[in-house]
Amino acid sequence: MSPLALTGLIFGSMLLLMAIRVPIAASMFAAGSIGYLAQTGWLPFSNFLNTQAFARFASYDLSVIPLFILMGHFATKGGISKSLFEFAAAVMGRFKGGLAMASLLACAAFGAISGSSVATAATITSVALPEMRRHGYSGRIATGTLAAGGTLGIQLPPSIVLVIYAILTEQNISKLFAAAVIPGIIAMIGYMVAVAIYVRLFPGHAPAVEDAPPPMTWHAVMGVLPIAVIFALVFGGIYGGLFTPTEGAAVGAATTFLTALLKGEMTLQKLKECFYGTAVSAAMIFLIFLGADLMNSALALTQVPNQLAEVVGSWGVSPLLVVVAILLFYVLLGAVMDELSMLLLTIPIFFPIIMGLDFGMPKESVAIWFGIMVLMTVGFGLIAPPVGLNVYIVNGLAKDVPMGETYRGVFPFLLSDVLRTLLFLFFPIIPLWLVSFIR
Repeated sequence: MSPLALTGLIFGSMLLLMAIRVPIAASMFAAGSIGYLAQTGWLPFSNFLNTQAFARFASYDLSVIPLFILMGHFATKGGISKSLFEFAAAVMGRFKGGLAMASLLACAAFGAISGSSVATAATITSVALPEMRRHGYSGRIATGTLAAGGTLGIQLPPSIVLVIYAILTEQNISKLFAAAVIPGIIAMIGYMVAVAIYVRLFPGHAPAVEDAPPPMTWHAVMGVLPIAVIFALVFGGIYGGLFTPTEGAAVGAATTFLTALLKGEMTLQKLKECFYGTAVSAAMIFLIFLGADLMNSALALTQVPNQLAEVVGSWGVSPLLVVVAILLFYVLLGAVMDELSMLLLTIPIFFPIIMGLDFGMPKESVAIWFGIMVLMTVGFGLIAPPVGLNVYIVNGLAKDVPMGETYRGVFPFLLSDVLRTLLFLFFPIIPLWLVSFIR
């Protein structure tokens, strides 16, 4: 069998298994096994399995994933989301669409602790949705805002997506986190602008500005202060050279736990739920890692990824066009796969192609910039039809809102995503500016 035909068999097997509802980790593992066995036989395959699992999971770098996940669970169970929303509502309540903007601000702040899109969307929705509906916001704008706001959970550090990208491409996690700061802030501002424009074009979806907006109370300020301290401690320590990203994740998890404890929100039952949820999420990610490793090893044996990189390099087309094509592929892939699976499956194929092209920048800068571009596109896939995971999560919590209304609600935010992605595509200096200060 030719290498190209074998590559088609590997991908075809994986897609077929996914179509019949086999979990993505098992689908990748089975497809990779078929490809590996076809090229090497049983003995090399068994030797690979004997060593690969330990080699992958014994990596020190991987410990950052469960630690940041645990940090997010502590934040979710510790009542931090309510404090964030109260503060954000006091800041933004004087504007038309202020509660929707406050929800976005709360999503950004919570995402800077949790690193998870799903956790951010579900947690902030539980607090913000009842308030928005009580003040007269339509189901369309309320659910659309919260679904889009949830994507800020992965677009700001500590993003789990960026951590996995860093591990796959062997890039500096601290530099990737620094590169994500400005794009994440621009994403939040862009979403707020989208809300401001939408509620003025369609005034029936949001109430008029209240005469008495939520006051800025001492309780609201003190409620958000611990979150600011956690963020400053974790990222100040990382960029100040006090500890590594993995150590920073451990410090963040510990301080978030103490915050929840001091707030009186952390019970023994909630603590058990935090550790159980972390174990489940980490196990799922690690199993996907193992399946992706096997599949990517099988693809590497075919030499097709390297040949593809050479072919693309020989076309003589603009490197930016290649990036655009890859990003469009990610948008399509986001309709059938979650963000982690997309990364683990495609980065080993696309990354060599990108690194083989001349963008007029140092290779490290190209790797970091491409990571941010992928991150933007992954966020797009979380709210884009027909699947949009965040849309399903938020709509599931808003029982009275039709799914079609939620998808109409995310449309302005999708436009904002497109404009932001084009901005970073043509001006890579924007995400790379802060990276220049990291040594």
